[in-house]
Amino acid sequence: MSLENEKKSTKELVDEYKDIVTNLSKFIPWLEMKQGQNSMSNFVPQNAGLSLSIPRYDGMVIELVKALEASGKMNRNYPYIYRNNKIYDVNDEISMIHRATINDMDIIFGILSNYIIQGRVKAVVWNEGVVNGIYYEALKKMKEIIEFWDMPL
Repeated sequence: MSLENEKKSTKELVDEYKDIVTNLSKFIPWLEMKQGQNSMSNFVPQNAGLSLSIPRYDGMVIELVKALEASGKMNRNYPYIYRNNKIYDVNDEISMIHRATINDMDIIFGILSNYIIQGRVKAVVWNEGVVNGIYYEALKKMKEIIEFWDMPL
Protein backbone atom coordinates (compact mmCIF):
# COMPACT_ATOMS: atom_id res chain seq x y z
CA MET A 1 0.00 0.00 0.00
CA SER A 2 1.53 3.30 -1.03
CA LEU A 3 1.71 6.43 1.07
CA GLU A 4 -0.61 8.25 -1.36
CA ASN A 5 -3.34 5.69 -0.72
CA GLU A 6 -2.96 6.15 3.02
CA LYS A 7 -3.39 9.91 2.91
CA LYS A 8 -6.91 11.25 3.03
CA SER A 9 -8.19 13.37 0.20
CA THR A 10 -9.01 17.01 0.81
CA LYS A 11 -12.71 16.21 0.49
CA GLU A 12 -12.42 13.46 3.11
CA LEU A 13 -10.64 15.86 5.47
CA VAL A 14 -13.27 18.56 4.94
CA ASP A 15 -16.04 16.01 5.57
CA GLU A 16 -14.25 14.78 8.71
CA TYR A 17 -13.79 18.23 10.25
CA LYS A 18 -16.63 20.37 8.86
CA ASP A 19 -19.28 19.64 11.51
CA ILE A 20 -16.77 19.84 14.36
CA VAL A 21 -15.39 23.18 13.19
CA THR A 22 -18.89 24.56 12.53
CA ASN A 23 -19.85 23.66 16.10
CA LEU A 24 -16.67 25.22 17.55
CA SER A 25 -16.99 28.40 15.44
CA LYS A 26 -19.67 29.78 17.74
CA PHE A 27 -16.94 30.45 20.32
CA ILE A 28 -14.81 32.64 18.01
CA PRO A 29 -16.50 36.02 18.73
CA TRP A 30 -16.34 35.44 22.49
CA LEU A 31 -12.69 34.30 22.34
CA GLU A 32 -11.74 37.33 20.24
CA MET A 33 -13.35 39.61 22.82
CA LYS A 34 -11.68 37.81 25.76
CA GLN A 35 -8.14 37.67 24.35
CA GLY A 36 -5.72 39.00 26.95
CA GLN A 37 -8.39 38.97 29.66
CA ASN A 38 -8.71 36.64 32.61
CA SER A 39 -11.65 34.26 32.32
CA MET A 40 -11.09 32.62 35.70
CA SER A 41 -11.45 33.71 39.29
CA ASN A 42 -10.72 31.92 42.54
CA PHE A 43 -13.46 31.15 45.02
CA VAL A 44 -12.38 30.78 48.63
CA PRO A 45 -15.02 29.10 50.82
CA GLN A 46 -15.70 30.66 54.21
CA ASN A 47 -13.64 29.23 57.05
CA ALA A 48 -11.27 27.62 54.56
CA GLY A 49 -8.55 30.18 54.98
CA LEU A 50 -6.06 30.79 52.20
CA SER A 51 -5.19 27.12 51.85
CA LEU A 52 -8.22 26.23 49.72
CA SER A 53 -9.28 28.10 46.65
CA ILE A 54 -11.48 26.72 43.92
CA PRO A 55 -11.08 27.98 40.35
CA ARG A 56 -14.25 29.44 38.91
CA TYR A 57 -14.35 29.78 35.12
CA ASP A 58 -16.46 31.86 32.82
CA GLY A 59 -19.27 29.56 31.60
CA MET A 60 -18.08 29.88 28.00
CA VAL A 61 -14.69 28.36 28.90
CA ILE A 62 -16.42 25.29 30.31
CA GLU A 63 -18.66 25.06 27.23
CA LEU A 64 -15.61 25.31 24.97
CA VAL A 65 -13.76 22.61 26.91
CA LYS A 66 -16.79 20.32 26.76
CA ALA A 67 -17.24 20.96 23.02
CA LEU A 68 -13.56 20.19 22.33
CA GLU A 69 -13.69 17.03 24.42
CA ALA A 70 -16.90 15.94 22.65
CA SER A 71 -15.25 16.49 19.24
CA GLY A 72 -13.41 13.19 19.55
CA LYS A 73 -10.25 14.92 18.28
CA MET A 74 -8.42 15.39 21.57
CA ASN A 75 -5.09 13.61 21.29
CA ARG A 76 -3.40 12.31 24.42
CA ASN A 77 -0.21 11.96 22.39
CA TYR A 78 0.07 15.72 21.86
CA PRO A 79 3.70 15.74 23.16
CA TYR A 80 4.69 13.85 19.99
CA ILE A 81 2.99 16.50 17.86
CA TYR A 82 4.94 19.18 19.72
CA ARG A 83 8.23 17.33 19.35
CA ASN A 84 7.75 16.37 15.68
CA ASN A 85 6.80 19.93 14.73
CA LYS A 86 9.39 21.64 16.95
CA ILE A 87 6.78 23.47 19.03
CA TYR A 88 8.37 24.73 22.25
CA ASP A 89 6.38 27.75 23.39
CA VAL A 90 3.31 29.91 22.72
CA ASN A 91 5.01 31.71 19.83
CA ASP A 92 5.72 28.36 18.14
CA GLU A 93 2.10 27.28 18.72
CA ILE A 94 0.73 30.43 17.11
CA SER A 95 3.24 30.25 14.26
CA MET A 96 2.26 26.63 13.56
CA ILE A 97 -1.43 27.51 13.63
CA HIS A 98 -0.89 30.37 11.16
CA ARG A 99 1.04 28.08 8.76
CA ALA A 100 -1.46 25.23 9.01
CA THR A 101 -3.22 23.78 5.99
CA ILE A 102 -6.06 21.30 5.62
CA ASN A 103 -3.50 18.50 6.14
CA ASP A 104 -2.46 20.00 9.50
CA MET A 105 -5.83 19.91 11.25
CA ASP A 106 -4.54 17.13 13.52
CA ILE A 107 -1.65 19.41 14.55
CA ILE A 108 -4.08 22.21 15.48
CA PHE A 109 -6.12 19.73 17.50
CA GLY A 110 -2.87 18.52 19.09
CA ILE A 111 -2.16 22.06 20.27
CA LEU A 112 -5.70 22.37 21.61
CA SER A 113 -5.30 18.94 23.27
CA ASN A 114 -2.28 20.24 25.17
CA TYR A 115 -4.40 22.96 26.78
CA ILE A 116 -7.52 20.87 27.38
CA ILE A 117 -5.77 17.80 28.79
CA GLN A 118 -3.32 19.77 30.97
CA GLY A 119 -6.20 21.95 32.17
CA ARG A 120 -7.86 18.93 33.73
CA VAL A 121 -4.97 18.75 36.19
CA LYS A 122 -3.64 22.31 36.35
CA ALA A 123 -6.52 24.76 36.65
CA VAL A 124 -4.85 27.81 35.13
CA VAL A 125 -4.09 26.14 31.76
CA TRP A 126 -7.64 26.47 30.40
CA ASN A 127 -7.49 30.17 31.23
CA GLU A 128 -4.06 30.51 29.58
CA GLY A 129 -5.54 29.32 26.29
CA VAL A 130 -8.04 32.18 26.42
CA VAL A 131 -5.57 34.84 27.58
CA ASN A 132 -2.77 34.04 25.12
CA GLY A 133 -5.24 33.65 22.23
CA ILE A 134 -4.43 30.03 21.35
CA TYR A 135 -8.09 28.94 21.33
CA TYR A 136 -9.05 31.97 19.24
CA GLU A 137 -6.23 31.54 16.72
CA ALA A 138 -6.81 27.78 16.40
CA LEU A 139 -10.59 27.99 15.91
CA LYS A 140 -10.29 30.95 13.55
CA LYS A 141 -7.71 29.13 11.41
CA MET A 142 -9.74 25.91 11.31
CA LYS A 143 -12.81 27.87 10.23
CA GLU A 144 -10.81 29.63 7.48
CA ILE A 145 -9.43 26.31 6.22
CA ILE A 146 -12.82 24.60 6.11
CA GLU A 147 -14.52 27.59 4.48
CA PHE A 148 -11.77 27.76 1.84
CA TRP A 149 -11.95 24.07 0.90
CA ASP A 150 -15.71 23.70 1.26
CA MET A 151 -16.59 26.46 -1.22
CA PRO A 152 -18.42 25.21 -4.29
CA LEU A 153 -16.45 25.51 -7.52
